[in-house]
Amino acid sequence: MENDLSAGVHRMSLDQDLTIYHAAALKEQLLESLGQTQALELDLSRVAEIDTSGIQLLMLAKRESVKRDKELRIVAHSPAVSELMDFYNIAGFFGDPLVIPARDAA
Repeated sequence: MENDLSAGVHRMSLDQDLTIYHAAALKEQLLESLGQTQALELDLSRVAEIDTSGIQLLMLAKRESVKRDKELRIVAHSPAVSELMDFYNIAGFFGDPLVIPARDAA
């Protein structure tokens, strides 16, 4: 996981799987990062695997951001993340654009 703090926006790049095996540790890191800034950007472009625990974790982070009057944005989605968000039809919950590469749009 990489963190970058610039212009008041904290960018967090996850490079591990969002699965039940990592959920507890990632929960602490996400909530801590959310507490340190007004806006948190999540880069999920390198997440190779995600399961229901990962989706629940992302939803928890979004709810916490709203509760704390902060902003949480997902700025990049891996194919695995996009596929599961589409399966659960929850992209609108996050309010972030899901960019579909041109090769996948057809």
